[in-house]
Amino acid sequence: MTPNRVLFSFSTLLLTVVVLGCEPPATPPASETSVEHADDHGHDHDHGHDHSSHGPHDGELVELGNEYHAEIVHDEAAGTVTVYILDGAAKAQVPIEAAEIALNLLQDGQPSQHKLPAGPDVSDPEGKSSRFISSDADLVDALHQEGVEAKLVVSIDGKSYRGSVVHDHDHEHGHVD
Repeated sequence: MTPNRVLFSFSTLLLTVVVLGCEPPATPPASETSVEHADDHGHDHDHGHDHSSHGPHDGELVELGNEYHAEIVHDEAAGTVTVYILDGAAKAQVPIEAAEIALNLLQDGQPSQHKLPAGPDVSDPEGKSSRFISSDADLVDALHQEGVEAKLVVSIDGKSYRGSVVHDHDHEHGHVD
């Protein structure tokens, strides 16, 4: 081989390595991306559905994967916390077979769990509920405290869903059902 041909071959090889080595990494296929992203990661999410931060009952929304949302409504006058299970668009109530759901709290380093029993809405079919209600004064109070971490735990069709409850402390209270 002539020196020019060797130099040309080497240059071509080097250029190929540089070009291939500089390509951005491929985006993983949808099957490899995480489905569990209900928790707040410190950034805004856009999951392909359009909804505000409040649900149809003017409560705060909690993402439960891509399939469901929950809406938490505080009725301070009645001393209750009501959780509605909603569809992925956070618009329609979804009745589920659960007899209760749970809110796990971490307050001042102390964990506690509060069960919300089913309180079927008038349109829910027999044996299912889209609404869960608690009149636990400790729960109602804790959800309004700064620094309390709350996670909603719901089982739907045998699958467990968890979502972080984020309460906006910069607004007027008095949500009603």
